[in-house]
Amino acid sequence: MTRQQLIELINELVKQPHESEWVEFKLNFHSPDEIGECISALSNGACIHNQPFGYMVFGVEDRTQIIKGTTFKAKTYKKGNEDLENWLATRLNPRIDFTVHEFEYDASRHISMYIIPAAKNQPVEFLHHAHIRVGSITRKLSEFPAKQAKIWKKDTTPFEKEIAKDNLTISDITRLLSAETYFDLMKLRYPSSQEGVIDKFIDESLVVKNNGYAITKLGAILFAKNLKDFESVERKSVRVIVYKGRNKVETEREQTGIRGYAIGFEGMVDWINSQLPANEEIGKALRTETRMYPEIAIRELVANALVHQDLAEKGFPMVEIFTDRIEISNPGTPLVTPERFIDAYISRNEKLADLMRRMGFCEEKGSGMDKVIFYNELFQLPPVNVIVAENRTRVTIYSYKTLNNLDKKEKIRACYQHACLKYVSNEKMTNQSLRDRFKIEDQNAAIASRIIRDALEEKAIKEDDPESKSRKYASYIPFWA
Repeated sequence: MTRQQLIELINELVKQPHESEWVEFKLNFHSPDEIGECISALSNGACIHNQPFGYMVFGVEDRTQIIKGTTFKAKTYKKGNEDLENWLATRLNPRIDFTVHEFEYDASRHISMYIIPAAKNQPVEFLHHAHIRVGSITRKLSEFPAKQAKIWKKDTTPFEKEIAKDNLTISDITRLLSAETYFDLMKLRYPSSQEGVIDKFIDESLVVKNNGYAITKLGAILFAKNLKDFESVERKSVRVIVYKGRNKVETEREQTGIRGYAIGFEGMVDWINSQLPANEEIGKALRTETRMYPEIAIRELVANALVHQDLAEKGFPMVEIFTDRIEISNPGTPLVTPERFIDAYISRNEKLADLMRRMGFCEEKGSGMDKVIFYNELFQLPPVNVIVAENRTRVTIYSYKTLNNLDKKEKIRACYQHACLKYVSNEKMTNQSLRDRFKIEDQNAAIASRIIRDALEEKAIKEDDPESKSRKYASYIPFWA
């Protein structure tokens, strides 16, 4: 990896909500044995959590995740007369091909990092003991038999590469999958033979040669003409439910997608938008009758729910429409903290995300959340809310409310999201920009000042220049910037 790639990797890792079973931060070196136990724990943790690698980073403060630099030189440190790297490698069982990187994050901060492949088929031991991280503590894996069993039983093949239907002919594949959709969306000329179609599908990992030909779960989930033909991915279809009121007591109508994402996405989004109520007056930005919610934001959020779901978890991606809000949810917990959705772009399903982006369903880079926030502000809507609970990630977009009807938490969240949007647009939030966001008259600037003060107290934002004494020209950035 190049230095720039390593810097970008560090920047993504520190966006994690906290240390985990596959990511550990340290400021400085303590002992060789501690590193060996951590390598074992992180490799085992990465396996359990479907991560290809675990990471141990020296130079990052573990609680704040601030990059401070380290004095530890992992490549040159010796255990006795032996290089530490070799000493560690010979004491791991099985021998895993971890890599050690040293680089300068900037002129004043040195970083040492271990990149550790996930355990495969059996736990990784250090000095005859396997370890696992529980919270911020490294423990012996034998104390957690359920976790240990997961590693022994683990099929290391990613969900996208698993076989959905085997022992097929070329004509079976073109009957089950919509080849026309693939070539249309990719803007490619349709091959002159079925063999040409199959060759392209093999290149994209949609089909593999296996007992004749086989369709992968990636191929099925994207291009199935009917998901019911593929039992293993049928429950990954999208459910859309329209409720009569603000709760789930009475369902008005429901629709479950039957086609692969690539075939059905546009029709599904159109149907969702057709169910949304219209509003004759949305703040001062829009006066003509229009949809209550920005259609482009709904599109981005639905695409995100598909791309970032945990495919190994049970459950449907869902869109639930209430009279006062829309909830878009997917199975699994996010790889980055929800507060960083606007600027992070770690994807759990790399091949699915790559194809969805190339076909134009979601952003080339990033989650598209900046677009969601932009249109949410344009429509004068309350801030978007993200909740992670019961192994699902739920994003809620609310119908219009006046500023006076927003509670304190909503105002702070709106202020934070506005600061994030400005920051990723290479701008800074000011009292004026926040007034524009809420359509606050100039003579009521104190209202915006109060919201900013509350956001500062909650540490959602911070001053761009803490040394400046000018309140009039003060600017603000997100807490993580």
